[in-house]
Amino acid sequence: MKIVIINGQNHKGTTEHIARMLAEKVGGEIKEFFLPRDFGEFCVGCTNCFMKSEEKCPHYNGLKNITDAMLEADLIILASPVYVFHTTGAMKSFLDHYGYMWMVHRPKEEMFKKQAVCISTAAGMGMKSTNKDMSHSLFFWGVPIRYKIGLAVFGTRYSNISDKVKLRIDKKTTAIANKIRKRENKVKVTIPTRAFFFGMHLLQRKGFNETDRNYWKNKGWTGSKRPWK
Repeated sequence: MKIVIINGQNHKGTTEHIARMLAEKVGGEIKEFFLPRDFGEFCVGCTNCFMKSEEKCPHYNGLKNITDAMLEADLIILASPVYVFHTTGAMKSFLDHYGYMWMVHRPKEEMFKKQAVCISTAAGMGMKSTNKDMSHSLFFWGVPIRYKIGLAVFGTRYSNISDKVKLRIDKKTTAIANKIRKRENKVKVTIPTRAFFFGMHLLQRKGFNETDRNYWKNKGWTGSKRPWK
């Protein structure tokens, strides 16, 4: 299994440790990126990705390695510590660059065959809203199977976490790793994903813009074809 981990911070803290632990339990080829070290640009709102092509984004080349890794992966892990009850600014800026890949615009077929995990940790609270930030993008990219791990670890370093919390982390990551392995090469598109795609299929018969409309037409998605078939 090919796995890509995208960390919403540069340092290898608790969140990164848990993401790596999960990936190693799943097993396979692991690629890991750190934000903003591996990509730290802000979306400038030029709308080139929507109206022309994602290749017209001024940061396209800087993102390409991560984009290619995500498209090639069987499992995407997005990991972010809680920053003021939400994901880190680096993770948010990273996800902002993929608005063109949402189902309302030009989704990629590869995304409909993947599994993904959102991981967030905090000293106390905010994991739910942080995971929601990341899960939104995964859903609208078309990723049908998404898991969430949100843990209050009561510490900023993994070495400082209590044995009780470490045991909880071990049990949670083992359970999700087992589910991921069971679904390897057997990912089915869920009803919510199908329903949202169908709504976009109707919308794209007219389309928001010519670029999106032509993309859907060329894929055959305004007809009977679907990206998961």
